[in-house]
Amino acid sequence: MQKRNKKFLKEGELFPFLLASIKGISQILLIENAITGIIILLAITLASPFLGSITFISVMIGTLIAKIGGADKQAVNAGLFGYNSALTGLALSLFLDGPYNWIIALIGAAIVSILTAALMHFIKGIDIPILTFPFVIITWFMLLISYKLETFQLNPILAPEILSNVTVDFSGEINWLGGFVLGIAQIFFLDNIYSGILLFIALFWAGWRFGVYAIIASAIALLTAFLFGGEQSLISLGLYGYNAILTIIAVSIVFKESDNRFALYSGMIGASLTILITASLSVWLLPFGLPALTMAFVLGTWIFLGARKVMPMF
Repeated sequence: MQKRNKKFLKEGELFPFLLASIKGISQILLIENAITGIIILLAITLASPFLGSITFISVMIGTLIAKIGGADKQAVNAGLFGYNSALTGLALSLFLDGPYNWIIALIGAAIVSILTAALMHFIKGIDIPILTFPFVIITWFMLLISYKLETFQLNPILAPEILSNVTVDFSGEINWLGGFVLGIAQIFFLDNIYSGILLFIALFWAGWRFGVYAIIASAIALLTAFLFGGEQSLISLGLYGYNAILTIIAVSIVFKESDNRFALYSGMIGASLTILITASLSVWLLPFGLPALTMAFVLGTWIFLGARKVMPMF
């Protein structure tokens, strides 16, 4: 083992590995930029040193498995095998309880890297990105295991609810500033204003369009949720904003091609659509006690990227 570690350092693999891991964190926001990744990690650590540690270890696990498995070097170095692992580690460490939750979280981070590779193979023929779909699926599966295996203990905040007993609370005032800033923070399950500000800085570092479009999406999410009568508490916590931000970045920037003349408007519509998808998914998942996660982003983005195959102007 010691010999292998020396070889790892001697061949200069450590720095590229760490760089790929940091880029894996930035890929959560669909960006390949090491500085952006560092700022994101700082934002998470500011809110919770424990979550910051889990994020970094998880992304390294996902990246390491891809390297050991012989995945495409360019994809590994771009961080494409790390971001789902980082999100899975974060989610499972938060939504599972008990003394072993962090161990299970890291196991999930490893499994999702393998699922990422499998899904890359399965859908490469349709030329649609997997996005955070592996993270969503593995997290849901591992949370549901808690109903059958004692070691997996579900956090009480995810208790299943009977739909007929669900009540909606529209009382209170909306914290517009909080909802605006926390939208981006909720991508990482954070409710810290300062972390949210750091995350906007991370986007602007990668390019002004990322930051400006995220601001547009956050405003659209707030307005759409308010006009459709969303719960004030959910709006204030930014829980309608994070999928909107990811969707506009994906549709209007990252996967935009020269033919997509209306890409910005498609992204704005997609951002609005995620509000409806999030609300619907939340109801679907209530009986299972599962969080909606980023599934609204995945579905909203797939809809528009798929539509572009037939209507390229969008």
